[in-house]
Amino acid sequence: MPTNSSEIAPTDAEITAWLASNLPRWTLAAGALRRIFRTEGWKGTMMVANAIAHLAEVAWHHPELILNYASVEIRLSTHTANGVTAKDYALARKIEEFIGWQPGKEGGPLEGTPADDPRYAYVRYEGEGRAA
Repeated sequence: MPTNSSEIAPTDAEITAWLASNLPRWTLAAGALRRIFRTEGWKGTMMVANAIAHLAEVAWHHPELILNYASVEIRLSTHTANGVTAKDYALARKIEEFIGWQPGKEGGPLEGTPADDPRYAYVRYEGEGRAA
């Protein structure tokens, strides 16, 4: 992860290259790291938004969230630096890891939500008809 301080902003090309290598579902848009998580409806949208809000609060780095019925858009930038900093990369990585977690695929005791029952679906995981 780039270790830039808030005083040294990376170029758009550096940000784009880092995202392609590390967080390919994220993009650079209007000076912020951007990601849209697709959900199965309002319940899923609220669960994803609250999870992101929790991570942002404990990190003390607060993104912009745009909530729609079946999606959550997140925009991360460091306002004091007028752009992307190491804080944004770190929080984006943590959000991606947390929201994309599928415990049923790990083979451990946590089975995850039933993928074959739409009553329990809330995040759309990519490649499975339920794309996050």
